[in-house]
Amino acid sequence: MMNTRETSLRSPPGFVEAGNSRQKARAAGLDPDRWYAVEYDSAVRKGQVREVVFWNSAIALFRGEDGGLAAVQNHCPHRQLKLSHGVVERCHLRCAYHGWSFDREGRLVDYSHDSFGKPLIKSRLRTYPVQIRYGLIWVFPGDPALAEERKIPEIPELTGDNPWANFAVDFTWRTHHSMVIDNICDFAHAFLHRKYRPFIDAKLTHHESDENRVYLTYDAYMAAGPISGIFVDRNRVNTRSIELCYEYPYQWTNTGDSIKNWSFLLPIDERTTRVFFLFYFDSVKIPLISAKTPKWLTQMVLNIAKHWVFKPILLEDGVALEAEQRGYERHWDAPPIELNPVVPLFQQLTARKWEDYLARSAAPARGVRPGEPAAR
Repeated sequence: MMNTRETSLRSPPGFVEAGNSRQKARAAGLDPDRWYAVEYDSAVRKGQVREVVFWNSAIALFRGEDGGLAAVQNHCPHRQLKLSHGVVERCHLRCAYHGWSFDREGRLVDYSHDSFGKPLIKSRLRTYPVQIRYGLIWVFPGDPALAEERKIPEIPELTGDNPWANFAVDFTWRTHHSMVIDNICDFAHAFLHRKYRPFIDAKLTHHESDENRVYLTYDAYMAAGPISGIFVDRNRVNTRSIELCYEYPYQWTNTGDSIKNWSFLLPIDERTTRVFFLFYFDSVKIPLISAKTPKWLTQMVLNIAKHWVFKPILLEDGVALEAEQRGYERHWDAPPIELNPVVPLFQQLTARKWEDYLARSAAPARGVRPGEPAAR
C-alpha cells in the first residue's frame, strides 16, 4: 500500500483519470469555441507583432500599417520559427529567418529567394477571428464557423452614448484558471484582504446554477477599506449586497447597479492564467461634494484608485492563488473540504463544459481545432 508521502509526490491526475469534481476542474481546459480577451488594443501598435498563447497554442497577433489586426498560427511552416520574431511590412507578416511573408489570410505572398525554387506550400497558415471590444483584443481560438454564433459579452454601460468611467487591469498568475474562478466568486476569504477590506461580513444568501452559469448573491459590507470607503456614496448605492455570476467562461459582479466588473480569463497552459479585470462605475463620491460626480472626475478618481486600491487587493489574490497551485500539485489527493456550497458548482460547471468540448472535438470536425493547421 502506497504511503502518504509517496502519493503526495505523484503528479495530479489528468481529466479522464480525475476522481472528483475538484480534480476534474483542475485538469480541465476552457472551451476554445468562445471569444477570449488576449491583449489590450493599445498594446499592439501599427507595424507590431506579439505572441499570445491559448492553452499551449501560440498565436501571432499583428497589426498592419493600415491599422487592421490579424491573428495567425505562430510558427512558420518552413523551419517552424515563431512568426512573432518577425517583422510587419505593410499588412504582411514576414518571418525573421528566411523572410517568408504571409498576408492576413495566412497565404504565402513572398519568399524573397526565388532563385532557389518555389516553396511547396499546400496550405495556408491557420488564422483566427479577431475583434476589438472595450479596449481589449479578442481572439476566437476554436472552430471559426462558430465565431458568429458565440458572442463577446455585451456591456451596455460601456457602449452607449454616455459610457461609464472604467479601467482595466490584468495579471498573469501561475495558477490554473479554475482556481481563479473559485477565488473571485468565493467571499469566504475576507481575512486575506484584511488590510484593504474590499468586503467584510459576507453571508451567502442565494445561489442557483444551470448548464451555462452559476449565479449567487451575498449580503456583505462592500468597500469597507480606509481608502475605498471614502469614495462610495452609500446614500445612493446599496453596498450591503453583491451579485456574482460565473457565466462560463467569464465572470461578472454587480454592486448596487453602480459598481460593476467583468473578469476575462485567458488560460495560457495547465498552470498559467492571464486575467483581465474590467471595472466600471456609474459615479464615485468625492468628500465635501454632495452632487453626483461628473464622468471626467469619476475617471480621474478611478485612475488613482486602480493603483492604490484595486491592484494591491488583486495582488494579494495572486499570491494566494499561486500558493494554492503549488499546494494542489503536492496534495491533490487530499479530501476536498469546502464550506461554501457554490465552489463545487463552479468546479462542476468547468469540468462539464470541458467534457462537452472533448466530446465535440472527438466527433467529425466542422472546422479546425486549436493547434491544428487549417486545411485549405
